[in-house]
Amino acid sequence: MIRQKDYKFWFCTGSQDLYGEATLKEVAEHSQKMVDAFNASGAFAYEIVLKPTMITNEVIRKTFNEANDDDTCAGVITWMHTFSPAKSWIIGLQELRKPLLHLHTQFNEEIPYEAIDMDFMNTNQSAHGGREYGHVFSRLHKFRKVIVGYWADKGVQEEIAGWMRTAIGVNESSHIRVMRIADNMRNVAVTEGDKVEAQIKFGWEIDAYPVNEIEQSVAAVSAADTNALVEEYYDKYEILLEGRDEKEFRDHVAVQAQIELGFERFLEEKNYQAIVTHFGDLGALKQLPGLAIQRLMEKGYGFGGEGDWKTAAMVRLMKLMTEGKKDAKGTSFMEDYTYNFVPGKEGILQSHMLEVCPSVADGPIAIKEKFLSMGDREDPARLVFTSKTGPGVATSLIDLGNRFRLIINDVDCKKLDQEMPNLPVASAFWTPQPNLKVGAEAWILAGGAHHTAFSYDLTSEQMGDWAEYMGIEAVYIDKDTNIRDFKNTLRWNEIAYK
Repeated sequence: MIRQKDYKFWFCTGSQDLYGEATLKEVAEHSQKMVDAFNASGAFAYEIVLKPTMITNEVIRKTFNEANDDDTCAGVITWMHTFSPAKSWIIGLQELRKPLLHLHTQFNEEIPYEAIDMDFMNTNQSAHGGREYGHVFSRLHKFRKVIVGYWADKGVQEEIAGWMRTAIGVNESSHIRVMRIADNMRNVAVTEGDKVEAQIKFGWEIDAYPVNEIEQSVAAVSAADTNALVEEYYDKYEILLEGRDEKEFRDHVAVQAQIELGFERFLEEKNYQAIVTHFGDLGALKQLPGLAIQRLMEKGYGFGGEGDWKTAAMVRLMKLMTEGKKDAKGTSFMEDYTYNFVPGKEGILQSHMLEVCPSVADGPIAIKEKFLSMGDREDPARLVFTSKTGPGVATSLIDLGNRFRLIINDVDCKKLDQEMPNLPVASAFWTPQPNLKVGAEAWILAGGAHHTAFSYDLTSEQMGDWAEYMGIEAVYIDKDTNIRDFKNTLRWNEIAYK
């Protein structure tokens, strides 16, 4: 399993020395109590580390540059306890390269009606200090996340925890390297894109390798290692022979086991975290990688079909953002295949020719072999299952020539009311919000691809925040979408993102 770093988040409290040492001592005590409570709450997957109170330009600048240089610091949470003159923050904010959260809160939940005096007012003026601090961000045209509410409130803590996962995505984006086996599917437009601009914007490295170079890694896998992995498959998954010769079936499964091991070793050796394949260029490979790719995705690798490197990188990114999430339901590469237009049952059947990640599976997972016309190779083994139900988010990163756009669609995953016994691939079925008619039209108007990076465990807000941190356009298709307003949003964005 390829994993993220052991990240931490720094907590920085803003104040000033105008009110004396006693006030600064109280500010520090309040900050410590808050951080201790955060870390004890169980609401956060990452440790929060308290830093000394931010008072001067020098301290703020030094702390933020230390954050830049600390690979384990994923982001900075700032809170203005008292009034903090925002000019003191300008240089530090200009130099900070880590995601920043402006937590607009205060230590006390309620006004102490009987006891309140000017000393209390001066010490606890987050409402004042937060506005001063917010102004300088707007003046600097620098993106930050703002969360408002009482710090101990469960909902506020859930918002902070959600932002943390976005911050992880921002940090990890610059470490994503995508291996392209061969090239894009010929004459397909939406999987193309500017790889140089992607590295400038997102930090992604996208490199091409001839298929036979990785095939050599596959061929080097020993029979013993291959057979050991086949045994693991047979122990873990249901085997659907469906009348096939048992030995031939096992031999075909062994091909995928050898591909999985060979691909994984090659990816590890070359330090890549995502991969794309193309059924039109398989070289000496005996099968189109199916089961092998599904297993690699489950281990955390990104994947895109037909050379779709943008989706491969997004799948990797979203897997990193969801790593360690309690009760996670899964993240996968998906493709829109066919519609159901029956009134009251509208939706889109999602799948691919082979490659859907088993992290999204609901119930048993089986191995099946079926003829595949594309690729002109022997029948590939693949994992088959149906996906979980519930809300999810589907994203499509597209290159419009002058900019990238991230299309974000809230979807509702459902169970079909009938079986599909002849469908030889893993599948999901979802209805895009607000409904199929509006959702599909908006997706097409925005230029969305047929491939998506999909997750049950992220929200449109998290993905939109990631896009803002990256400095790219994001458009949302959700329960509030109507086509008239959506068209206007696209028109306004043409001006805003020129």
